[in-house]
Amino acid sequence: MTDLIKEKLARLPTSPGVYFHKNLASQIIYVGKAAVLKNRVRQYFQASRLRDPKTDLLISEIADIDWIELQSEADALFLEAEMVRRYLPKYNILLRDDKSNAYIRIDLKAKAPSVTVTRRPLDDGAEYFGPFLSAGPLRKALRYLRKIFPYSTHITLPPRACLQYHLGLCPGPETDLYNRQEDLRNLKNLILYIQGQRERVTKKIEKEMKTYAAKQDFEQAAFLRNRLRALKMLQSQIIFGDSESLDLSKDHALADIYDLLSLEKPPRRIEGFDISHLQGTDTVASMVVFSNGAVDKKSYRKFKMQKAGNDDFVHIYEVVGRRFKAENISKWGRPDLIIIDGGKGQLAAAIKSMSEKNIKIPVIGLAKKHEEIIVSKSGSRVTINIQAMQKMKGFKNESDDFVVIDLPDTSHVVKLLQRIRDESHRFAVSYHTSLKLKRQSASVLDDIPGIGPTTKKKLLRKFGSVRGLESADSSEITKLIGRSRAEKLKLYLSK
Repeated sequence: MTDLIKEKLARLPTSPGVYFHKNLASQIIYVGKAAVLKNRVRQYFQASRLRDPKTDLLISEIADIDWIELQSEADALFLEAEMVRRYLPKYNILLRDDKSNAYIRIDLKAKAPSVTVTRRPLDDGAEYFGPFLSAGPLRKALRYLRKIFPYSTHITLPPRACLQYHLGLCPGPETDLYNRQEDLRNLKNLILYIQGQRERVTKKIEKEMKTYAAKQDFEQAAFLRNRLRALKMLQSQIIFGDSESLDLSKDHALADIYDLLSLEKPPRRIEGFDISHLQGTDTVASMVVFSNGAVDKKSYRKFKMQKAGNDDFVHIYEVVGRRFKAENISKWGRPDLIIIDGGKGQLAAAIKSMSEKNIKIPVIGLAKKHEEIIVSKSGSRVTINIQAMQKMKGFKNESDDFVVIDLPDTSHVVKLLQRIRDESHRFAVSYHTSLKLKRQSASVLDDIPGIGPTTKKKLLRKFGSVRGLESADSSEITKLIGRSRAEKLKLYLSK
């Protein structure tokens, strides 16, 4: 054990938090969470502790330790997930034994909304929160939260009231007493709590309690009082919050971006934009949002491009202009920093669009090839801090109006910008793919006589795609839509 490690171990706090193991090159090789940082991190260096070979390999590479103190285990659970996705530490992957991540799925659009834990997020209209590396703590957290925010876990409703309903843990969508509006209000409070807005939830419940008390509905007021007490106690019991309660200066990437670009404040809200198409067809754009350095999926937006063709400059110009329409600024607010996926041309198009709308927000580009940060001297509204750049072991090249900043791939800034860029690309490709599949399905099924929108929806829900229909057994199709239409469909698909 080196003197540096000994010194770091002596300074470890007793608070919850997230810790980072680094190698000799200062690369983050493992991210973990802890209820007590001092106890958890020291365990790695206890000679008597039984360890597997993979952990021994990790410990042999640890040259430095860093950490972020948090208010609760909840914050640690959420921040660990985000930091693993940002830095992709090799030992987090190696030590997972090929287990997939866990997500919270909340389906508010269903007739009977439900809350479940899943390993596979789908594009099914439900809201997903995660990923979480450990399903066990996540399920435990949800069990505690269910006592405060009762929710249903039924994907298919049972024929009679379930046990959880009788225990007061389920709103009972299978019963005649079910109140969907009340259930939705409750689930929205649960989502706020998951997103770390504990104070907002507490104030809402306090306001409701006082309203019922004023109406002399003391039974309901007492119910809300008990819920409020349980909610406050939960903070000392376990696990839920997110990085919204963080001191942003503790996030190395946000602090470094703030210094590098000489911003007025650490960028609390960052928006990333990307374009996706296939040879100029089904062109779409994505807008992803990172709040306090973590994904904020509820704020994501997708755009179907109004201008056809294969021209990223034109489409970046369009999507930025649409994002900063007056009504969208009113609904979505303003970001502190904008990231454009692309080089000088894409950045110039975004700046032109913003300039025409008199939008004065810092904007930079991230070029794919060498992960270079692109800055426009006249339009990016940032000032390069040379000392901060040199401290990060970076350098810059200038040409005409543009400055290209090259930082090491291991830097916190590059890791965060890559994370935002990759997420905007994933979201854009996902939307593009769904439009392409919808168009391909529509082009075939819409031309078949007797197959209307309702029948088409049934077929695609059952068989997934036209290819699935082609390989399906005739009896299955007949059972779904009747013999006459099934025969027409098979005849048409066989041509």
